[in-house]
Amino acid sequence: MAKTEKTENHQIEDAAAFHDDMPEKNHTNYALVDQEVAKYATNTAIEIDEATNKRLKHMIDKRILVVMMVTYFLQCLDKGTLSFASIMHLQEDTHLADNEVCLITPIRSDPIPIRNANRPQYSWLTTVVYLVILTVEYPENWILQRVPIGKWLSFNILMWGICIALIAVARNFVALIILRAFMGAFEAACQPTFVLLSSTWYKREEQGSIINLWYMMNGLQQIAGGLLAFGFSFIAESSPLKSWQAIFMTYGIITVFWAAFVFWWMPDSPMRATCWTEEDKRLMVERVRQNQTGLQNRTFRIEQVRDAFTDPQLYAFALIQILTTIPSGGIGAFANQIVNGFGYSVWESQLLMMVVGAVIAITMLTSAYLDRKFNQTIIIMMCSVIPSIIGTSILVGIPYTPSKKVGMLIAYFIFYSFFAVQSLSLALLSRNVAGQTKKSILIASNFIFWAVGNSVGPQVFRDKDAPRYFLAFAILLGCFVLVAIILGALRLWYSLQNRRRDAEIASGEVVPDVNFAHGFEDVTDRENPHFRYSY
Repeated sequence: MAKTEKTENHQIEDAAAFHDDMPEKNHTNYALVDQEVAKYATNTAIEIDEATNKRLKHMIDKRILVVMMVTYFLQCLDKGTLSFASIMHLQEDTHLADNEVCLITPIRSDPIPIRNANRPQYSWLTTVVYLVILTVEYPENWILQRVPIGKWLSFNILMWGICIALIAVARNFVALIILRAFMGAFEAACQPTFVLLSSTWYKREEQGSIINLWYMMNGLQQIAGGLLAFGFSFIAESSPLKSWQAIFMTYGIITVFWAAFVFWWMPDSPMRATCWTEEDKRLMVERVRQNQTGLQNRTFRIEQVRDAFTDPQLYAFALIQILTTIPSGGIGAFANQIVNGFGYSVWESQLLMMVVGAVIAITMLTSAYLDRKFNQTIIIMMCSVIPSIIGTSILVGIPYTPSKKVGMLIAYFIFYSFFAVQSLSLALLSRNVAGQTKKSILIASNFIFWAVGNSVGPQVFRDKDAPRYFLAFAILLGCFVLVAIILGALRLWYSLQNRRRDAEIASGEVVPDVNFAHGFEDVTDRENPHFRYSY
């Protein structure tokens, strides 16, 4: 018995040394396959006809894609509600406008009250969300690897819904910031969960479209959120329930009910689903075999930690995130002021934000279509940055005159094309990172830098630069140029890795895995000589 355990441990520790020197070694190493997956996975690939594949995908879309899209819409709506509530007397009713910011200096132990500080307490209600995400992202991804993912997601939806609803009864800064902090902690589960779900349930060629579909809820939220907030603003001031209280309470209650639905509707994995036949579950497992990124595995592997931190992908994805979220985080906080600076009224500026939402949604759909049609993800990402560079250059370089009002607005709209980079970078991560421990590290790193970028973004828009913010847009222009360079370098790296592995097969050093026998093994993309990067 001890000898058997020692042998299995040795197999796991030497996962990187499983190269196929002989054809007879081209079989599944079940020591590296999750036990639940092993019950449904065969040693070789099973061919699934096109009609069956479409039927299975439709079944998965109903249970998984719908949950991801609605949940992400609610998350974006919940996050954006604070901005709408700020013009519904939230700050006055919670006494934020009357609060003093206190400074403690090295030479004085007593706090010095400062009025009209550069960063009022209201801004901390947004910043605290991303600061909390920074601290919980790694633990969050560790948990995701070990718990039933559907139940964990529904729990987090429930808790952030409760936090949103409770904001309606908050009366001061302390209550608001505590609730916002907890909201950030629970919402931190959302995007990492969706990246894992996309790689667990969908084929590699489907993942770009799937991620774009739920990510474009950012745009739809701007359209629907503006209309809903406009409706809530008609609540009479004499009403016992203020407009901002009504909007938080309504969204919170809806989110709580949605959490209950997700708990009932969404399966934790293809293996644990009770809504399908055993044969369909087996085929759902089989259809993602060729991803070669595994399906699930709860074993922590220290060798994959080393692999993650020495992989250029980790640093490329981190840089892509921070260089795209600095623009999105900054522009999101100052969008109304920027458009207002073109000569549009406050109400016109708010309505034009709905157009921005439509631009984002169209960008997402177009990039998803092109990615699926041409299978050139990074080229599409690089092309999507070009309109952003052009639009930003116009906003930086052309002085405003009333006759250029419409032209400036068009330049501002095409600025948002870079959103395709954010969504497709998640697709690259989902497709090209194998090994469950390694993937959890890269996903955590990705969203930590997402939070950093969103925190830094508003800081580059200085009040003294309003309303055109030339310095801020110059910084954003630099971000877009750097993103294009990093994408080009990443594409070259992927190409070189694939060529090297093809050469190993051509020389006979590695035997082709034509049956994808290693598809469910918990090994990394760099350990698996049969893995090919999709870019």
